[in-house]
Amino acid sequence: MSDLSARAVRDGRGAEVVVVGAGPTGLLLAGDLAAAGVRVVLLERRSGESNLSRAIAVHARTLEALDMRGIAEDLLGTGEFLPTLRLVGTPLELFRLPTRFAGVLMTPQYETERVLEERAVRLGADIRYGAEVLALRQHGDGVDLDVRTDTGTDTLRAGYAVGTDGMRSVVRRSIGLPFPGRSVLRSVMLADVRLETVPRYSPAVASAPQGLSFIASLGKGWYRVIAWDRDAQPPADAPVGLDEIRTVTRDAFGTDFGMHDARWTSRFHSDERQAPHYRVGRVFLAGDAAHVHSPAGGMGMNTGLQDAANLGWKLAAAVRGRAGATLLDSYEAERHPVGKLVLRLSGSILRGAVIRSPLLRGARAAAINLAMQAPPVQRRAAMAVSGLGVDYPAPSGAHPLTGRRAPDLPLALGAGEEKGPSRLYEAMREGGFVRVVPRGDSADSGEAGDGAGSGAPEDVRVTVRRADAAPTTLLIRPDGHVAWASDRPDPAGPRAALAALTGVGEGPLD
Repeated sequence: MSDLSARAVRDGRGAEVVVVGAGPTGLLLAGDLAAAGVRVVLLERRSGESNLSRAIAVHARTLEALDMRGIAEDLLGTGEFLPTLRLVGTPLELFRLPTRFAGVLMTPQYETERVLEERAVRLGADIRYGAEVLALRQHGDGVDLDVRTDTGTDTLRAGYAVGTDGMRSVVRRSIGLPFPGRSVLRSVMLADVRLETVPRYSPAVASAPQGLSFIASLGKGWYRVIAWDRDAQPPADAPVGLDEIRTVTRDAFGTDFGMHDARWTSRFHSDERQAPHYRVGRVFLAGDAAHVHSPAGGMGMNTGLQDAANLGWKLAAAVRGRAGATLLDSYEAERHPVGKLVLRLSGSILRGAVIRSPLLRGARAAAINLAMQAPPVQRRAAMAVSGLGVDYPAPSGAHPLTGRRAPDLPLALGAGEEKGPSRLYEAMREGGFVRVVPRGDSADSGEAGDGAGSGAPEDVRVTVRRADAAPTTLLIRPDGHVAWASDRPDPAGPRAALAALTGVGEGPLD
């Protein structure tokens, strides 16, 4: 950061990183940056918390990310955890996933935001509600944001800025990026209701020539209903009557389940769009500012949260002067293909659900059900929807585990220890990289609980010892992916891998 930007930070007129948009993505990112000691300001144009929500599904990989931050249990108690997910009648067997969180949590988005905000505030993130970003300009050593509050308009300076401000992102427009795509469903209706009788399955999806309906339990007697009427599509800001939702649900399911006492209704257009780039100079996009998807499969919010998990540690490294352009560029290189994949997957699910012809719709459902009987197909689908199947590109010749999701390995205590982390994700709560050594490694390779160990690079926060008999040494990135691995002793390997990954000494970051 330049001297001018640094002075702005010191006198309160600036930040090392400004995040725009306090939805789930922005809140996770702000918390991660604050945990890394970064001076982060989170701006949100809303003047307070909202109890409205669209996203309700929290998938396994997101729960793993929250577990790495010590807050998964806080969220699990807010909704209903389901072992299967029905996508247009096809049961997805999430209970077979290789994770502690083998299922999907159904909970309102505002609960996810609450847990993430409490963490961000606790760690020192500066969250400013009622602060609307009007424009953004970047220069060689920083970013200037024009921010309007109830006291007037001022300019906030930062070293970097991240737009997590949704589909109509001011940040994205300010850096001149288009948002190509299209609306796939118009005037989708939402409601949180009570039911007199409950569906046989939750979530339940049914479609008919007139439209489709989706019902999922949120726990505590509340159900989320999503309904779409093919022939009645008023503007997104048109009010929603519960009778409209009842009519579509009866057409799709044959009953409206006696829905009543709607605590919230809304209407929105479902778009499929993706920005061509996630980074322009010192400005980044994440979440709905970078990509929007159909609600089918409940993957949109989860994809945004994983964007934040990928970007946070890289920005923190850049602020500390321990990253080159390679590391910052890797955010787009790793996450843009994931956004594209989710667009394709959620779009395919949705298009199958809205086929008008009952004959064609039934034939497609039968073909999918038949394919899903094969365990490899079932596993690939569950891994894709849950996010556990996301891998990142690895250098040529790298160990096969490089770039893959690190499982929550059981850990063993070191000699003389009475307590310590019992599994990898607990060890990752320290932040930074984690080195995992084989059970029989000597103390010189790093004892569990002895900090990074004598030979560890500076970025490695802690070294732990695996409890199984596998000989593989692992270097785990802060986002829970494998940065480097070796099946033989290689003391120089982690340091070389970190140098290649972070690109320190490459030159200008922008």
